[in-house]
Amino acid sequence: MSRAFLVVLDSVGCGGAPDATAFGDEGANTLGHIAAACAAGRAEEGRSGPLRLPNLDRLGLGAAIRLASGVATPGLLAEPEGLWGTATEISQGKDTPSGHWELAGLPVPWDWTYFPKTDPCFPPDLVDLVCRTAGTDGILGNRHASGTLIIEEEAEAHIRTGWPICYTSVDSVFQIAAHEEHFGLDRLLDLCAALAPALHEMRVGRVIARPFTGDGPWERTANRRDYAIAPPAPTLCDAVSGAGRHVHAIGKIGDIFSMRGIDSVAKGKDVRLMEHLAASVRDMPDGSLTFANFVEFDAVHGHRRDVSGYARHLEWFDACLPDIIGSLRADDLMVFTADHGNDPTWRGSDHTRERVPVVAAGASGAAGQIGFVDVAATICDHLGMPVIGPGRSIL
Repeated sequence: MSRAFLVVLDSVGCGGAPDATAFGDEGANTLGHIAAACAAGRAEEGRSGPLRLPNLDRLGLGAAIRLASGVATPGLLAEPEGLWGTATEISQGKDTPSGHWELAGLPVPWDWTYFPKTDPCFPPDLVDLVCRTAGTDGILGNRHASGTLIIEEEAEAHIRTGWPICYTSVDSVFQIAAHEEHFGLDRLLDLCAALAPALHEMRVGRVIARPFTGDGPWERTANRRDYAIAPPAPTLCDAVSGAGRHVHAIGKIGDIFSMRGIDSVAKGKDVRLMEHLAASVRDMPDGSLTFANFVEFDAVHGHRRDVSGYARHLEWFDACLPDIIGSLRADDLMVFTADHGNDPTWRGSDHTRERVPVVAAGASGAAGQIGFVDVAATICDHLGMPVIGPGRSIL
């Protein structure tokens, strides 16, 4: 029986979204601009020369970028050997839940709540709720910020006062950073879990716990936890699990889907997640779905506008693929895609509205322009199951 692997390279967009202007992102292109920067010698920290992604490119990555946005793709010129296309999102967001839910066959049926880009940005009643729940006299942050930068800016005050660091972004998200020892990891997780129902009622998509350690420099840990709104209708995970098949989540997938339809979870930093993906290829049973998210493209490099680091991470990921793809069984399908963009050459520090590449090992052909929902339909088709959601299979 066939198996399926859906691998999300978090934020690895390829430009060309038809509604990018409405999001302030006309011209944003994560992969296209990284490739251009590398070719021009502007991404030389820890690497050098044109962007080298021979394995993804062989599956059709360069072709997908050109189809999505019409830009040149220096270094990514292979003739596609896999199944390839580019996907457009219909949900009105450029955030993690919107992208992942729609890839799983469920476009978001409502408008998310976003906090204003003011300082402070949170309403007083929400601040009061956080303080009462945390048992503190105040909060730090209370603004739009990059997660790594705000920790650098507020960590000393956080340790001195014991106040949680609360911040947001252009996404529908409420994030709390706290030191694992000084504030306590369990206390942080309990705080976020307690606040999540009220924020979900406001249609804020996620409450995210962002634990960190150190005494300067500070380091975010792998104990991040996302408390997301549960999907309001069945998704690909529910369909596969409901058919008696095993659904294995790698990275933050379990959090994004509130563990609905998910049987097992593996977490860690991206290097560890690659080991988990290799183990899944080796060990997952017939008929199973492995759904993975590699978050560090977005969290470590995209939001920090680190072009060299983003390019390095892409090249690291690609270099791991020969063993992974080479271990697939003859009837397996492994799809690589993304949930949104985060162009490190773009203004600000937030996600960008883009199309995303869809390339796959285990099938071949040009799928053309497709929808996010077609990814779920394709996986259902491959697994011999009824299609979930409004999509169509591209097999």
